[in-house]
Amino acid sequence: MTGETAKRVLIVEDEVLLLLHLEDLLTALGHEVVCQATRIDLALELARDSDIDFAVLDINVAGRKSFPVADLLGRRGIPFVFATGYGVEGIIERYRDFPALRKPYSAKDLEQTIAQCFRERPL
Repeated sequence: MTGETAKRVLIVEDEVLLLLHLEDLLTALGHEVVCQATRIDLALELARDSDIDFAVLDINVAGRKSFPVADLLGRRGIPFVFATGYGVEGIIERYRDFPALRKPYSAKDLEQTIAQCFRERPL
């Protein structure tokens, strides 16, 4: 990590191998993955109740969009980034200015996007 404070992270990702890879990348960057969700219902519960500093949200989670999770995190003032294989085309208008990672992404991409998220805080 480049001078950033370690973050407590929620991962919302329905593909288990991608989730595990993301967890490894975040851990290597010095962050702590405190909760994970592979379904939107669980993601909403965790986003509402968990003690987290940050979240990485896959946009399409088992056929459901994660924007309600983003809405909840926004209300709580918790920054997040989207992870998507679709690029900005998959992001609804109100979230187009939020940081997004295009899959596949590297540890450097992830680190830069997290740093960007905490610099800009578009909440």
